[in-house]
Amino acid sequence: MTDTIAAIATPPVPAAIGILRLSGPGAIAAADRVFTPFRGGPMCRRADRTLVYGALHDRDGRLIDHCLCTVSRAPHSYTGEDTAELQCHGSPAALALGLEALFAAGARQALPGEFTKRAFLNGRLDLTRTEAAADLIHAETPAAVYQAAGQLGGALERAVDGIYDALTDLCAHFHAVLDYPDEDIQPFEVQELAAALSGAADKLDALAATYRRGRLLNEGVPCAIVGRPNAGKSTLFNALLGYERAIVTPIPGTTRDTVEERVNFGGVLLRLIDTAGLREAQDEAERLGVERSREAIERAELIFAVVDSSARITQEDTELLRTVCAAGKPWIFIASKKDLAQNHSAVGCVTGGDSGPVLLTEKRSALAASVEISAKTGQGLDRLEQAVAALFPQDAGGQAGAMLTNARQAEAAGRAREAVCRGAAALEAGMPPDAVVADVEEAMTALGELTGRTVREDVTARIFERFCVGK
Repeated sequence: MTDTIAAIATPPVPAAIGILRLSGPGAIAAADRVFTPFRGGPMCRRADRTLVYGALHDRDGRLIDHCLCTVSRAPHSYTGEDTAELQCHGSPAALALGLEALFAAGARQALPGEFTKRAFLNGRLDLTRTEAAADLIHAETPAAVYQAAGQLGGALERAVDGIYDALTDLCAHFHAVLDYPDEDIQPFEVQELAAALSGAADKLDALAATYRRGRLLNEGVPCAIVGRPNAGKSTLFNALLGYERAIVTPIPGTTRDTVEERVNFGGVLLRLIDTAGLREAQDEAERLGVERSREAIERAELIFAVVDSSARITQEDTELLRTVCAAGKPWIFIASKKDLAQNHSAVGCVTGGDSGPVLLTEKRSALAASVEISAKTGQGLDRLEQAVAALFPQDAGGQAGAMLTNARQAEAAGRAREAVCRGAAALEAGMPPDAVVADVEEAMTALGELTGRTVREDVTARIFERFCVGK
C-alpha cells in the first residue's frame, strides 16, 4: 500500500456538506497541492485533527470552494496511514473538480471499501468491526444502529477473543509440558482439559444462538401477508408502506405474484411480502401465484393471516388458518375491513367467541396476537405495530454489539463449536491429549477467521464489496 487513494465520501447529491478523503503516504502532500489555508502554513506543518479554513483549487489553480481541511498522521488515523479530509459545500460538480485535482496531485481513485480495508490490513480494525462499519451504514432501525455501534466498539471481538484466549492457554500449556519435560511445569490434567472444552462449547453455543436475531436486525424479518382473494392483503400492504405499491381492485385475484418491500414497523425492519390470494386457482397464472404464496409462508419468519371481517368465515379462510398454523411460525391473526364489519367478528374463530368455532387447536402457541383493523382508515394499525414490536423486542437481553450478524460469522463460529465438541468427544473416548489439542487448534483457526486473525484474501474481498466508495 505505497500509493495514495482519494474519493468523494458523501452521496452524489446536492447537500450542505461534501467530503473528499485521502489516505496513503502522499495524502497530506496532495492536500497541500489543492488546498491553501487563509492563515498559517500548509497542512504538512499543521497539527493532527485540527480544522483549517482555506481555499480549494482545481487542477489548473482556479478557485472551487472555501472549505475546511484536516489531517491525521500514521498510525493515529482511521486507516493507520497518513490521511486528509476536505470538508466542502456539497455540490457534486465542485466535489468532482476537487477529486480531479487530487488525481492530478498524485492520488488515484479509491476502490469500494478501500479505506476500511486499509484500516483492517494495518491492524486498526478486526473483521468484526470492519463488518460493523458496513452494517452501521446500512442500518434501517434504531436496534440495528445500536447493534452495529456496539460491534464497531469491539463487543463481538471481545466475546470471541475471550474464547480464543482460553483455548490458546490450553494449547500453550499442553505444548509446554510436551516440549519441556524436564521443567517443573504442572502436568496436563484430563479434567482440566474437559472443563476448558465444556466452557468453550457453552460460550460458542451462546454465541451461535445470537445469529438469528442479529441476521433479522440487519436483513429484516421476512413477513408474509396471506389470505384468500380480496381479504384486504394488498390494502394492508400499502397502508404499512404509506403509499400505493400494490394494485388494489374489487376483483378477486388481482395480485398474481408476490410483491416485496421493506418497512420500519414498530421499530422492526420488516420485509413485507404481499401474496396472491390462497384459493383453488382459476388459471395457470393464478396457480403460479398461489404456489409462490405458499413458498412465501415457508420462508417467512412472521406471518400476517388476513381474514375479511365484513364477511362470514369461509372454508378458504379455515384452510388458510390451518396452513398457517401448520407452518409453525410466529403469526398474527388480522381481521381486516373493520370499517365494513357488522356485529359478527372474524376474531371469534381464533379466540373462541360466540361468532365462530375455535379452529386453531394445534400449535396455538405460535399465534402471537389477534387484531382487528381497517387498513383504509388506519384503525387498529397501532395495535398491530405493538404486536410486532413485542415479538421482536429491541433489548435481546445481551450486550449490544455482541451478536453474530451474517452468515460468514455464523459459519466460522459453527466450525469452531464443532471442533471443540469433537475434541471433547475424543477426550471422553480416551484419545490421547495431542489428538484432542489438534481439534482445539482447528477451533482456534475458525475463530481466527471470524475476527480476521487468519483469513483468506477472497473472503476479505467479498466483505469489502459491501462498502461504498469513500468508506
